[in-house]
Amino acid sequence: MIRAGVAAQMRGRRRNVAAPHVIIVLIIATRLFLSPVSSLEGDLEIHDPAGAGSSGATLMEFKTSLVSSPNGGAVERALISWNTSISPCSGNAGNWYGVLCLNGDVMGLQLDGLGLSGDIDIDALVPLRFLRFLSFENNEFEGLMPDWRKLGALKSLFLSNNRFGGKIDDDAFSSMGSLKKVHLANNRFTGNIPTSLAITPRLLELRLENNNFSGPIPKFQAGLKMFNASNNQLEGAIPPTLSAMDPSAFSGNKGLCGMPINSDCTSQSPPPPKSPPGTDAGDAESSLSYTLTEILMLIAICLLVVALIIAAYVICRPNHSQLDGVAFDPLFSPNNNPGVSPSPDRVIGGSTPNNTSSPGAGASPSVGKLAFVRTDRTQFNLQDLLRASAEVLGAGELGSSYKAVLIDGQAVVVKRLKHMNQVGREDFHEHMRRLARLEHPNLLPLVAYYYRKEEKLLISDFVPNGSLASHLYGKDLTLDWPSRLRIIKGVAKALSYLHKELTSLVLPHGHLKPANVLLDEAFNPILMDYAMVPILNPDEVQSILVAYKSPECIFSPHHPTRKTDVWTLGVLILETLTATSPTKFLDTQLNTWINSIGKALEGEGSQHETIFDARIAVSLTDSRLQMQRLLQIGVACCQEDLNARLEINEVVERIELLNERDDL
Repeated sequence: MIRAGVAAQMRGRRRNVAAPHVIIVLIIATRLFLSPVSSLEGDLEIHDPAGAGSSGATLMEFKTSLVSSPNGGAVERALISWNTSISPCSGNAGNWYGVLCLNGDVMGLQLDGLGLSGDIDIDALVPLRFLRFLSFENNEFEGLMPDWRKLGALKSLFLSNNRFGGKIDDDAFSSMGSLKKVHLANNRFTGNIPTSLAITPRLLELRLENNNFSGPIPKFQAGLKMFNASNNQLEGAIPPTLSAMDPSAFSGNKGLCGMPINSDCTSQSPPPPKSPPGTDAGDAESSLSYTLTEILMLIAICLLVVALIIAAYVICRPNHSQLDGVAFDPLFSPNNNPGVSPSPDRVIGGSTPNNTSSPGAGASPSVGKLAFVRTDRTQFNLQDLLRASAEVLGAGELGSSYKAVLIDGQAVVVKRLKHMNQVGREDFHEHMRRLARLEHPNLLPLVAYYYRKEEKLLISDFVPNGSLASHLYGKDLTLDWPSRLRIIKGVAKALSYLHKELTSLVLPHGHLKPANVLLDEAFNPILMDYAMVPILNPDEVQSILVAYKSPECIFSPHHPTRKTDVWTLGVLILETLTATSPTKFLDTQLNTWINSIGKALEGEGSQHETIFDARIAVSLTDSRLQMQRLLQIGVACCQEDLNARLEINEVVERIELLNERDDL
């Protein structure tokens, strides 16, 4: 009896112990069974290299839906590498043109500028379980928006510069919770902006400019970093979540109002409809509405008169001991749109002191006065600068730039800095003196600067031909192969000079990209925005500078090194030769794109012309070897392994050996 009782107790205990384990197993199994496939793949990213063979057949089926337009005969040559005799992916390298890979799986397609038309066969792409990136920009696709919801795990979608049109369904992007970047610019879309885009929780970038969207702008999530809906037919109040965006993002929409375009929504609201005649209540409401309108107009007129009186007092009052504030209009804020057209001329206004000092590089100027660091320039005071007519040149992560033409015809650029409110006055002055000592033909020299705790300006010479980015992505001018080679040589020399002179800085440049490479009259490169790290707010530097997109900053050792500038130079070389903007890629995708270029260079010669920007591909006949070598140098500069990455002096030596033609 005792043994039987003990045995029964033991069996009961085993059942009690086993029960929780059974429950846990059932819960896990149930969650795995019920969880959406896209969610599991997006979070766990469990790759299956064994399925790589089927991805080739999937892509070949997708290829059959593509048509080469009469203007884009390069598609057959571009996709000649799409052959099932070889797998599309080898690890993180793509064996097929335009195929981006990660861990042996197809994670993206980049088929830009191939003159493609036809239908984008979404169903053919569904079997690619790890597809996260699609780019079909600069092609000739037309018709309605495809149903991207079938690819619910997409993170980046680029369809700009095609001929898509018609209305986009309001739920066109529902259940696509992983979307981060959507570019639909320069198409023919009509109707409302789909609200399913506005509620996408992870959306960072949205470009809708140059379409025919109409109606109000939906309320977007606060996490949106870049937005452009210029040149549409939108109307109504701009949502508060977009009030901090660049005002140019809303230009060309006459019906919009609110911040940041400083248009009063109440003045644009139509009067309420009158009630039918004979209705007492209707007549009373109409009369009341009319009375309120008159009152508002009277208040506005009074405020305007008061503002004019204050302005007259500020302008006419005598000397001031200090500048009360530089009233630059906040015309621009940072965006990733290279080659933005400048806004109409604006006048920079503000109160200024009548006396302005012009100390040399060794002096510490008084607060509120211009400090000149070059003695070979005709000096001017802050009042001259603020009264000059100004043209907005653009805006970047570090601040907005204005071209100011003084009364004597002298043209200068005023850069209004931000993210520097934590730097002390003496530290700022000392760093400006350090920059003033730099002298190189490919560096933009500092002419003068202005310091106050809440306002900092850098003044430099105006460089007439714009930036390298404006020529790579603009439509007015093109750069041929010899020009691009000369530009890259100059950039490399200037970067090497910075590394020799600024030995105490880990990042002597830190923000090298085509938008920060200006071109003079002879199209020689002039570097700007260099050596800014010491005066930037430490808690913001990682989100601002290009250098922090490098593998060593994203992964290990999680901080920049002296070779990080070399990585930015390598990316600039690749961008200059391919006219592909790295900003369209997420962090891991950028490295995959770089690896795909290296892999393509190892392939057959027919693939090479599709790597290069079509505007310089014609030079492959006489300069193929030189162009390929420069691409190889760019890839070598971007090696993830810091020990394998080139030193800056080695980069310069290799580039200097290149010629414009193979037979030189």
